[in-house]
Amino acid sequence: MKKLFFLTSVLLCSLGIKAQSKLEYKLSVGDTFIVQQNAKQVITQEMQGMSHELTNDIFGEYKMKVLEKKDGAYVLEMSFTDLNMKMTSNLQGILMDVKAKEVKEGDLQSEMFNSILNIPVKITLASNGDITNVDGGDQLVSKMMDASGITDPTTLASVKASLGKEYGTEGLASSFKQMTYIYPNTATKVVVGDTWENEYSGKLNTKNKWTLDAQDANSTTLSCTAAVVMTVKDTNAIMDLTGTQTTKAIANAKTGFITTMEVTGTSSGNSIVPMLGDQKIPTKITSTISYKTIE
Repeated sequence: MKKLFFLTSVLLCSLGIKAQSKLEYKLSVGDTFIVQQNAKQVITQEMQGMSHELTNDIFGEYKMKVLEKKDGAYVLEMSFTDLNMKMTSNLQGILMDVKAKEVKEGDLQSEMFNSILNIPVKITLASNGDITNVDGGDQLVSKMMDASGITDPTTLASVKASLGKEYGTEGLASSFKQMTYIYPNTATKVVVGDTWENEYSGKLNTKNKWTLDAQDANSTTLSCTAAVVMTVKDTNAIMDLTGTQTTKAIANAKTGFITTMEVTGTSSGNSIVPMLGDQKIPTKITSTISYKTIE
């Protein structure tokens, strides 16, 4: 009887060990991924009894190719292959409608965003998905400024600073972490139901709690809840918002790269428009961002 109990215990322990997984990226030099991103952001501000609603619709497509594996991390070459942006106000109508591939004569915005298509940027990706370095983001901003035709030094500096927060080195690192930084410390093994935490900062600061929901030979299913702090400070507006964010993701179990991901969030607080004085404007932002690897 004791022998039977011993054998059963060994079997159960073996099964437990087999159920543990080391979640990480397992990429090979030459691997290429094309990702499409769709985002919708609605900003609602209450001013003088009126509700101003600004809607941003963004479509992006980018190509990522693994150049090398170095010191336990991966160096990827990323380039935007398409970029469309539309901004609509419920009070003023369409404020911007840019399709980067369709340059309109005299449309400086379309020329600016067209200038960064297919321009390579190098990204260093840790095996847990953290982005430790971006090389080339500031060159993207410089190309956009060259294409803008802006000559006034004050305007040039203001626009460059604003674009840098999105497309500069730090802006790109922060943006792509939302898609890539999904795994625990590489020394940690997990089983279905386990949780881990990470965080990243930038214009959007998030403290994330991830859960391994399911796993098989082909896919890994993850979910995440996050506390969000959004801080925006520039010449046009100052925002201080807090909120929550949820993420659902399915990744390829062999490479670790996502196949689909959806991120939804709601934040609220106050904003200040300097040209209107120090008045605090109640502000709410809701957003939905989806990612899909198409090949």
